[in-house]
Amino acid sequence: MSKQKNPKNKNNKWVLMVVIAILIVAAIIGILLIRKQIQSEKEITYDQLYQDIVDKKIEKIEMTIGGSTVTAKYKESDEEKTAQVNSLQPFMEFINIQISENPDLEVDLKTPNELMAFFENLLSFLPTILLVVLMIMIFQMQGLGEKGKVYGENEENSTNVKFSDVAGLDEEKNELIEIVDFLKNPKKFQNMGAKIPKGILLYGKPGTGKTLIAKAIAGEANVPFISMSGSEFIEMFAGLGASRVRKLFEKAKKIAPCIVFIDEIDAIGSRRTSNSGSESENNQTLNQLLVEMDGFESNETIIVLAATNRPEMLDKALLRPGRFDRQVTIPAPDLLGREEILKLYTKDKKISKDIDLRELAGDTAGFTGAELSNLLNESAIIATRNNHKVIEKEDIEAAVKKITVGLEKHNRVVSEKDKKLTAYHEAGHAVVSKFLETQDNVKEISIIPRGLAGGYTMYKTNEDKYYVSKTELEEKMIALLGGRAAEKIALNDISTGASNDIEVATGIARDMITVYGMSNSLGPISLKVDEPYELQIFGEGITDEVGTQVKELVDNAYIAAQKILLDHIQILHQVAQALLEKETISEAEFDSFFVE
Repeated sequence: MSKQKNPKNKNNKWVLMVVIAILIVAAIIGILLIRKQIQSEKEITYDQLYQDIVDKKIEKIEMTIGGSTVTAKYKESDEEKTAQVNSLQPFMEFINIQISENPDLEVDLKTPNELMAFFENLLSFLPTILLVVLMIMIFQMQGLGEKGKVYGENEENSTNVKFSDVAGLDEEKNELIEIVDFLKNPKKFQNMGAKIPKGILLYGKPGTGKTLIAKAIAGEANVPFISMSGSEFIEMFAGLGASRVRKLFEKAKKIAPCIVFIDEIDAIGSRRTSNSGSESENNQTLNQLLVEMDGFESNETIIVLAATNRPEMLDKALLRPGRFDRQVTIPAPDLLGREEILKLYTKDKKISKDIDLRELAGDTAGFTGAELSNLLNESAIIATRNNHKVIEKEDIEAAVKKITVGLEKHNRVVSEKDKKLTAYHEAGHAVVSKFLETQDNVKEISIIPRGLAGGYTMYKTNEDKYYVSKTELEEKMIALLGGRAAEKIALNDISTGASNDIEVATGIARDMITVYGMSNSLGPISLKVDEPYELQIFGEGITDEVGTQVKELVDNAYIAAQKILLDHIQILHQVAQALLEKETISEAEFDSFFVE
C-alpha cells in the first residue's frame, strides 16, 4: 500500500525554499549596497570631471555602453573616482575632442554586466517580494500545518495504545469507559436522551499519564485522535491563535467521530484579563475555543479531552457545564498502582527473579508512572554498564539513589575535617529519627558525596500518606534539625551543610501556621493569601504573630533534637565512627547499635 504524501508538507517546503531564496537575494543586494556606498565615497561632480579632463589630470576613462557612470583614473595618484553623466552623446563628443588634443587620454568602453544589472534592478522590487513572501507565510500559519497531528485515520498511524497499556489508574479508566462506549455506539445514549460530555479535563502532576490515557480512549474506541499542545496555538501574529482553533475544529468535524486532545491547555485557557499584548492574544484564542465548543452539537460525536498540571489557572467559563463539564483527577499511583506499573514496564526488560516488585513499589512512594519508567530505564543502563546479564537488585537501588539523591562523586577530594563533620551530621539525622515514632525507618546512611550533598540519609517510604498529623510534622522538623544539632553537640561548631534542612523545617513550620491552621493562639484559619495586603483583615500585628509562631516551632524542634542526641550521645559517636570507617551503613548495621 503506497503512502500518500501530505500536500501541506509540500507547501511548507516551498515556503522554506522561498525564504532561503530571499535570504540569498538579500545577501547579494547587501553586497551591492556596500559596493555603492564605497563608490559614493569616491564620487565627484560632472563639472569637476569636465574640468579635470580639460586640465589633463586624468589618464584613463572607463565607461559602460548604455550606462551613465564614468570612472576616471588620475595620473599622479592612480586614484579612481566616479561621476554621473546625464547625457551620454554630448559627453562622448567632448571626449573625442579631448582625445585629439590629448593623445595620452585612454578611453575604455565596456560591455554591460547583465547579471549585475539584473540584481540592481531587483533592488527596487525587494520590498514587493518581501511583502508577498510575508503574506504567503501568514496564510500558511493560519492553517494547522504540521501541528494538530491526526492519529488513527488508518492502521499505519494508529495510536496503538489500549487501556491494557495504562496501569495504576483503574478507577479513572472505569470513569472513561463510557466515553469509549459513546464513540462506538452513540445511538444507544441518544435514544435515552442522554448527552455525553463535550469536554473532559484531565488534571494531575506531570508524569501521571494524562496523555497516555487520552490516547488509550482513542485506541479503544478505534476513532481518529487529533493531538495538539496549547503552546502550538500561540504565534507572533495577532489572531493566528484563534484561526488555528477554528481550523482544528473544522478538521475534527470532517473526520468525526473523533477525539480532540489539547495538552497543557492552561497555555491558552488561563484566566482572561483586560491587558493588551500577548495576554490579549491569549484572550482571543480562549474566546474562540469557547465559541467552538459551544458551536458543535453532541450528536457530532466530537469529544474534547484536555490536560493540565494547573487546573486552578483555568478560566471559569471553560469549566462550566456544556464545555468541560467533567473533570477527572489523574493522581500519582498508590502502592498497588505502582506495582502494576512496574509489572507493565518490566515486560520488555530482563529482570532478576530475586527482585520483589511489591517491595520496590513500597520504596518508591510518591513516584509517578513516568518516574517509574525512568527508574527502570536507569536500572537497565546501570546493569549494562556493570556487565550484568539481567537487572539486579543492586542496579535498581543504585538507580534510586541516582534519581533521588544525585550522582555519586567518588573522585571528589574531601578533607578529614569535612568527612568528620558530614559523618556526625548524617548520624544526627539517623539517631534522632530512630527515637521519633512517626518517622520512617532508616534504610541507608552514607558520607559519599552525591550531587550537591556531602552525604545522605535514606529512609524507607513503604506506605502512601494522604494526611499528615501535627505530631508527624513536628517530629519531621526535629529529624531535619538533627544534623545541625549533632554538629553543635559533637564538634561545638556549625556549618552550611544544614542550610537545606533549615529551609525545609522553616517551610513546614510556616505551612503549619498559615495553611493548616495548627497554631494554638491563631486558631484554625488560613493565612495563605495571594497578596500581602489581604492579611490586614486579621489585624496589623498578624505578620509579627505568624513570625513569632514559626520561630517558636523551629526553636522547639531544635531543642528537642539536641535533647535526644544528648540522651544517646554514645550511640551518636558510634554511628559517626562507623561512617568514617565504612562510609556507608546499611539498615541492619544501623539497627545493631540499638541492640542492648
